Amino acid sequence: MSDLGRLLIVVGVILVVVGAVFLLAPKLPWLGRLPGDISFKRGNFSFYFPLGTCILISLILTLIMYLFRR
Repeated sequence: MSDLGRLLIVVGVILVVVGAVFLLAPKLPWLGRLPGDISFKRGNFSFYFPLGTCILISLILTLIMYLFRR
């Protein structure tokens, strides 16, 4: 039963963090415009792939998960 409780707490913390990111994302103008983000426009076609932003978010989440597992 303690495993279920731990899982529910972790899921709750993740939901709170995701909610905070959605609230604070518009206030971070550099998020989505980092070096390494690929943007391509030609005529009516535009392509955007936030590679740098994905790497940054991955590093932050990896650090958070590492700290939770300790």
